[in-house]
Amino acid sequence: MIYPTIIGILAAGDQLLKRTVEQDTTGVYPRELKNSNGKILLYRNHNSGFSFGALKEYPILIKAIPLSGISAFGGILAFLIPRKGFHLHKAALSLILAGGISNFYDRVIRGYVVDYFSIQWKKLKDVVFNLGDLFIFLGAALFAAAELTSWIHEVLGK
Repeated sequence: MIYPTIIGILAAGDQLLKRTVEQDTTGVYPRELKNSNGKILLYRNHNSGFSFGALKEYPILIKAIPLSGISAFGGILAFLIPRKGFHLHKAALSLILAGGISNFYDRVIRGYVVDYFSIQWKKLKDVVFNLGDLFIFLGAALFAAAELTSWIHEVLGK
């Protein structure tokens, strides 16, 4: 099955990058990503909460909420996989699950999520991400686009 494979590869890729950052012995952060012309800075941040450290004083919630989300999105994907079509929905859910699983793994095993890069553009300069975060964001945007497309087809009767 292609979608579980995509989830596994993306989550493993994010974990590999996180491990690389964690094992970096130079300790020089932030630093410019090679060949990015200063547009991407590398960091080694440990976030024990949600975005910007929100709710870090509630470690049970920090694990329970993502687990609930992963379970719900996984259930929806399992429902859609055997059905024809819904390719955008399936791809979107795969992205969301890959990011969610990678960050959940961090929360359970490390006790914090490893964030490692920042895009040096406008207000994004203040935010440090990981690929899992981007997968979740892109998956949510793709899912919204898929839903909008479905709605338009339904309204126009196609």
